[in-house]
Amino acid sequence: MNTNEDSSEEYFCHSELLADLFVRFQDHLPRQPIPHVEDGDYQPRWLPKIVASLLNQLDAPPRLVAHLALVHDAAIEIIDGLLAAFPHIKIDAEAIRFGAATHDLGKIKHPNELTGPGNQHEIDGASLLTDLDVPDHLARFTRTHGAWSTESLPLEDLLVALSDAVWKGKRLEELESLIVATIAQSTETEAWETFSQLDGVLEQVASRGDERLAWQSRRG
Repeated sequence: MNTNEDSSEEYFCHSELLADLFVRFQDHLPRQPIPHVEDGDYQPRWLPKIVASLLNQLDAPPRLVAHLALVHDAAIEIIDGLLAAFPHIKIDAEAIRFGAATHDLGKIKHPNELTGPGNQHEIDGASLLTDLDVPDHLARFTRTHGAWSTESLPLEDLLVALSDAVWKGKRLEELESLIVATIAQSTETEAWETFSQLDGVLEQVASRGDERLAWQSRRG
C-alpha cells in the first residue's frame, strides 16, 4: 500500500458535516480502508476513513470497494493536476474525493450492475447514504455521475464522472469538452490552453489504466 495514507483526520474533516460523520462512525473504522496485497508497483491511495466505515456498514463487496478506490485515486490525480495547472481554480476538492469514493454505492442494492450494464444504481444509491445521515450535497454524486450528458452540472460533478471514465484509460471527448468550457470560463483562460493542460493531466492518469484494471480484477 502507498505510504501516503493520511496520518490525521484533516483529509476528511475539512467541513463540520464530515467531522460530525467521523465522530459518529469512528468506532467502526476498519484498519485497512481497501483490500490489499503486495502485488505490483501500482497501489491506489487509501480511501477516506469515513468512506471505508460507510462501506463496512453497508457490507460492500470487495470488487465494488476496489473500484471505488481506483476512481478515488484517479480523482486525486486529476484534482492535483488541475490545481497545479490552474492555481486560482475554485473547486470543492473534498466533495470530489468523497463523490469519487462513493459514486457507485448503489450497486450494493443492484449487484448485477457490478459486472453488467444498468443504471438503477444511480437512481437508488443516494438513499443508502442519506439513510446514514450523509448530507444530500455529498450523496448526490451517486446519481449525477451518470447524468452529465443530460443535465447541467457543477464542475465537481463533471470531474467525478470524468474520474469514473479515465481511471481505466477511457477518454470521453464530449465530457472533456464540457469540462474544458467550464474551466476556461471560470479561470478566464483560453479554451485551447485549458484543453492542453487538461489533456496532459488526463494522459497521465489514463496511462495507468491497464494497471488499475489488473489491480481490480484481483479483488473480485
